[in-house]
Amino acid sequence: MNVNYELTGPDGAPVVVLSNSLGTDLSLWDEQVPALVREFQVLRYDQRGHGGTAGKPGPYTLKQLGGDVLALLDALGIRRAHFAGVSLGGMTGMWLAEHAPERIDRLALICTSADLGPASMWRDRAAVVREKGTQAMVEPSLPRWFTPALAERADVVEKFGGMLAAADDEGYAGCCEAIAGMDLLPKLGEITAPTLVIAGAEDAATPPAHAEQIAAAVSGARLEVLSPAAHLANAEQPEAVNRLLLDHFTRSL
Repeated sequence: MNVNYELTGPDGAPVVVLSNSLGTDLSLWDEQVPALVREFQVLRYDQRGHGGTAGKPGPYTLKQLGGDVLALLDALGIRRAHFAGVSLGGMTGMWLAEHAPERIDRLALICTSADLGPASMWRDRAAVVREKGTQAMVEPSLPRWFTPALAERADVVEKFGGMLAAADDEGYAGCCEAIAGMDLLPKLGEITAPTLVIAGAEDAATPPAHAEQIAAAVSGARLEVLSPAAHLANAEQPEAVNRLLLDHFTRSL
């Protein structure tokens, strides 16, 4: 994969990888980068089929999505990094922490799940997007991504509705199928990376119970629930998320 990425921050500083959610691109992290680059090199990238990363024919697997990250780290000469992911990005992070633990230092999982069934729902969504395009997902997605006041705000609709509509149809569908086929639960207890789990109290897509399940399974994990916040909590509560991420990642400096 030719992965689109952006690497910013002071040379020689520890690296934080930021991974986007289904239907968004690396600009999802616009509010985090200015805070993180004070201490870290920040590597944000687009999942396959999103933003500037091309979408290959699906279905995809989390192994492939995690492999994209490992290949990017190898290409940039980065042996080990912190990792933060939202939703699909968090699933990617859990896969990496389970299967390539030597590459992940500290892990932050935001509004995500280790078991987001039923699988048939995700395969059905993939079929809809292949037929009608990602534009069909804009109207139902924004009210799940944000609490009501934000979901209808013009700038939010323009930015986030625009990036969802711009996502590659096959790439989005393939990522849906990666979620349908994921198998993260059995190995959650084997994650050794110090883990921060953040949930949005108003998140209908991955409710706090999903974060609680992860935090209970990963030894020593810290759980924080933010309100008001729906599925894209890092965009809705940037100051709170920035504070939590900085506290979590700087503990290893």
